[in-house]
Amino acid sequence: MLHIPTDLHLITDAEAETLCAELRTRLVQVVSQTGGHLASNLGAVELTVALHRVFAPERDRIIFDVGHQCYCHKMLTGRDAAMDTLRSFGGLSGFPKPGESVCDAFTVGHASTAVSVAVGMARARTILHRDYRVIALLGDGALTGGLAYEGLSDAGDSGEPLLVILNDNGMSITRNVGGVAEHLARQRLKPQYLSFKKGYRRVMESFSLGRHIYQVTHQIKTAVKETLLPCSLFEDMGFTYLGPVDGHDVRGLTRLLRYARDLEGPVLLHVRTVKGKGYPPAEADPGRFHGVGRFDPATGLALEASGQNFSRIFGETLCTLAERDSRICAVTAAMKPGTGLDSFAEGFPRRFFDVGIAEGHAVTMCAGMAKQGVIPVFAVYSSFLQRAYDMLLHDVAIQGLHVVFCVDRAGLVGEDGETHHGIFDVGFLDTIPGMTVLCPASYAELKTMLAYAVETCRGPVAVRYPRGGEGGYQADAGLAPSVILRSGRDVTLVGYGTQINALLGAAERLEKENVSAEVIKLNSITPLDPKAVLDSVRKTGNLLVAEESANSNCVGVRLTAAIAQARIVAGNITLQNLGERFPTQGSVQQLRRLYGLDADSIAERIEEVIRHEKAAGPAAL
Repeated sequence: MLHIPTDLHLITDAEAETLCAELRTRLVQVVSQTGGHLASNLGAVELTVALHRVFAPERDRIIFDVGHQCYCHKMLTGRDAAMDTLRSFGGLSGFPKPGESVCDAFTVGHASTAVSVAVGMARARTILHRDYRVIALLGDGALTGGLAYEGLSDAGDSGEPLLVILNDNGMSITRNVGGVAEHLARQRLKPQYLSFKKGYRRVMESFSLGRHIYQVTHQIKTAVKETLLPCSLFEDMGFTYLGPVDGHDVRGLTRLLRYARDLEGPVLLHVRTVKGKGYPPAEADPGRFHGVGRFDPATGLALEASGQNFSRIFGETLCTLAERDSRICAVTAAMKPGTGLDSFAEGFPRRFFDVGIAEGHAVTMCAGMAKQGVIPVFAVYSSFLQRAYDMLLHDVAIQGLHVVFCVDRAGLVGEDGETHHGIFDVGFLDTIPGMTVLCPASYAELKTMLAYAVETCRGPVAVRYPRGGEGGYQADAGLAPSVILRSGRDVTLVGYGTQINALLGAAERLEKENVSAEVIKLNSITPLDPKAVLDSVRKTGNLLVAEESANSNCVGVRLTAAIAQARIVAGNITLQNLGERFPTQGSVQQLRRLYGLDADSIAERIEEVIRHEKAAGPAAL
């Protein structure tokens, strides 16, 4: 644990530097045990300490973009003792969470949102006559998302006092104009210059001739600055631009933040940092340490073999398909490693496109490619595809364009929690006219379904699969809408994807209790062909549908409607899903147990139903 000073506003520069070193050591120690986002947090250590020296997070609103760089913030706001529970069930979230602390200003897990939130909070402050400062901290990667520019445009125009800190850790967003620009930038950030600038403005505005002189000199200065310094974009939007500044100089950052705090109107501070700073393995390979599992802090090597998973099988299969069809292209929104597209990018560089954190643009770009005869395959996490719903409808579906959506991280994803679980795509994809949604339960089925989606299917088609690997079911049920994996007479168990493993396990347990369960696996959930399920329910009289999905428009709801329309009398219909909630964090196994989606919970639920039926007698039917 760390010894955190009681009042960070009072510590000296030397003490701040020592604290930064201790935080960096603690970060490596914690994340090596819990997994999480390491490189981004290492790069933001000095910036976080400087923010806490200048602002009061229990009052001022510090809004992180994405939020995966908030670990030091948590340590500095009374949660260091709990850091060993980071991202675990019942422990600290890996993202800002107001329910944990008043110092967490906003729940966030997706990129490019911070400035929009900041503008809203600043305007609320004005309307309610409150006294607090608003700070938005975003990385340069967030500027690949259009929402960031919408927020910046409005923030600059608003005139509201707020500070946007641009953490530039590698993306080239400034012009390379050499030593003159660097020299001028350094001069502009010296204390003497900042003090002179404030005094000069105050004196010159005190009399009319002075105001005229100030306007002329300001115009000349602006012209020179726009020629030599990388700030015109933000100043054109209405910001006072400061920087670029060394993001690992906690002394200079603290001084500059104090100056920015006292300026009126919107201010943008441009900070340059190194992702993974201070930990050699992360500096050498920041991509690998962006989101990492448990590792040996001495070497940086993973403690657990990664093994095979659905994302890798997808990438390998897509490469095979691309070898025989030159029209196939792969698209990602800043998730090349996470979606398994490394090998495709290396093997087919001219047919691979990473558009940055811009899911809406990715979908519409794919529509344009498909309209002109290319076969675009967009690999995207389920919770990120939500951001492109409008484009799915208006740019893809209306024209019936053949775009393949490979929906990774479908269902419960584990430790990243509420903002990352892929539990809504089942419902919203079904609302897209002409959409086909396929659900492989094994690696073999993923290969079969992906080939069908790319080479045979027409119109928009999604192939959804979970994070991680396959379970005990490793067969290939082909492309029929549904298949009966196990016959039974007492209850019908229905599922899709890897959830089928829990259903098969429940059926085995039920057999020991003399309950015969029929297990039906759905290969396609949109369009949904209910025939096999209806025939089974007519026989068994009982139905349980298990799915890692929100309840709204889930498969179980649609099957229930089909049963009602067919006038089938069922003794009991159980929809075992995630309800109307945002599931918490924890391992997938823990969450399945918590929400009744593991084999034991399903079997227990059916045993309860059977006992109730036997107790009630024939009248219950």
